[in-house]
Amino acid sequence: MNKKHQLEDILADNVSIMDTDDTNEETNIEPEAAEGFCVECKDQEADMFCIQCKESFCEVCYGMIHRTGKRAHHEHKVFSVQKSSIPKKDTKESQPETVTKMPVQLPAFDIGEFMENRTKFIPLRLQMEERKYLRLLEAALNVTEYTDKIDDPSTTGKAKRTVNQIKELCAILTGIIFACDYKRGQELFAERSFEENERLFQKIFEIGRRHKIMNPEKMRTAYGKLMYLLSDSMIPEVKEMLGFDCVIPIRTVYDYLNERHGLSILHEDIILIATREIIPEGKTRTKIQSEIKGKERSIEQLSRKYQSKYLSCDEIRHCLYSIGDNDAYLRANRDPCEKMIRYLEKHFASTHAEPNFSLSIASGTQGHRLSHNHETQYIYVNQTLKLWREILNDMFKLWTLADQDLLSPHNPYRLSQTGQGLHRIQPCPAVSREMHRTLFKAQKKAGTWIGSSVIHLGDKNVPNALMFIDKYNQVARILNPICITIDRIDELGKNEGIRQLIEKKFGSLDDCKKTILCDFFRFAFDGSGADNFYDAGSCIDGRLTSAWNCKH
Repeated sequence: MNKKHQLEDILADNVSIMDTDDTNEETNIEPEAAEGFCVECKDQEADMFCIQCKESFCEVCYGMIHRTGKRAHHEHKVFSVQKSSIPKKDTKESQPETVTKMPVQLPAFDIGEFMENRTKFIPLRLQMEERKYLRLLEAALNVTEYTDKIDDPSTTGKAKRTVNQIKELCAILTGIIFACDYKRGQELFAERSFEENERLFQKIFEIGRRHKIMNPEKMRTAYGKLMYLLSDSMIPEVKEMLGFDCVIPIRTVYDYLNERHGLSILHEDIILIATREIIPEGKTRTKIQSEIKGKERSIEQLSRKYQSKYLSCDEIRHCLYSIGDNDAYLRANRDPCEKMIRYLEKHFASTHAEPNFSLSIASGTQGHRLSHNHETQYIYVNQTLKLWREILNDMFKLWTLADQDLLSPHNPYRLSQTGQGLHRIQPCPAVSREMHRTLFKAQKKAGTWIGSSVIHLGDKNVPNALMFIDKYNQVARILNPICITIDRIDELGKNEGIRQLIEKKFGSLDDCKKTILCDFFRFAFDGSGADNFYDAGSCIDGRLTSAWNCKH
């Protein structure tokens, strides 16, 4: 029986559920790491060889695995292999003199390299035609009850779920085609042939994914349905019956410029001026207008200089505006962490507490789950805010990796009760590797680390990469109200009546700020973000959950 007849029979209910055999899932055997690479992550060059473990690791994996317990006392040496047994890109290992001199010879900041690495994860801003498809996709997703029908405990059997997934997916895709082209939709509905429309489906779904990354506050409900629908479409049985692939990589600025031979634009120094966000706070109107004109001149200069038969002026502007959108995202989401760090360092001493402004907490009192003196809590809060800053700085990269984890055909999920309802629990290998690298860098900068280093991913605390992204998108929502309040106190104090009220209640404007910050730093970082003592604490996920719990 061919794929087309099999799909028609299932959709027409000509096939009994019992006829759809439940085959045993294939056992995925992880391939061994290539020689010269880390045995843990398998995708990074090995830097260290553990004498006791007798295995090679990259610096990040070695640091994480050998951080605590008996392994912390293991000895290591610099990893080296025979020149002939490693790939060409690893031959620099045999030239230690050159490697040690590299930082001295290279400039402190290479704009071209920095921008290329950055734009690989910056999605391309939607064009007018693409926004029409976006509205169409949102409308289709808003009326479907996809997740309610599919993620149902009563239909968790593999045969039933496969049939339901195909029916729901085909209904949505047919609706989209009808809306785009009625005649084409009639042909599709009659023959159930989706292969001819593969590129259109891929384009529409990619537009939705790209738009969400650029606008995290949009598509709050529709995006979850979209990602779960696409995740189901990547299941081998479903994909075989449909006969086409719904998923293509997200279009980025780097890919767009690379296809059109325009990467040299990213190596111009003025690209930093052309893509920066103009911040009006604390500036005169003349200064603001001067910065706007300077930005516009830079954009025009780059557009005229690099236009070609492959790349028009408008396309260059479009790429520059997309990079500028990323700057705006970082300011809105990462900068609140920067502000809170400055508030902490300005208003509190790291080694001793002022009267009435101690950050110390004790487990069992006022809902706290941790016991820290003032100095320990100061370090704990400081480290957590800096870790969040690093994560949000790389959020577009983490989002791209999360997209890969969710839509990988070799990364199946399972439905399970997590204590917060029925969720899809799915491993997050790509996100986990990047998170461990980020955590390792943060720990290395800090020197000492207060609390646990456990990163919950693919378990009942953080079931999948979609939940991970959603959690860290809330950081700015948590910190922004505090930042706005602290910034407005001095302005409010200019009113004599309000100033007298604040001074009567708190003593001074600074004491008012310290009271607000002290309460937040104590109750938002106390390990209380769970229903039981086993899940609460100082793990990487628990720090954010505690802050969310404090906000509500």
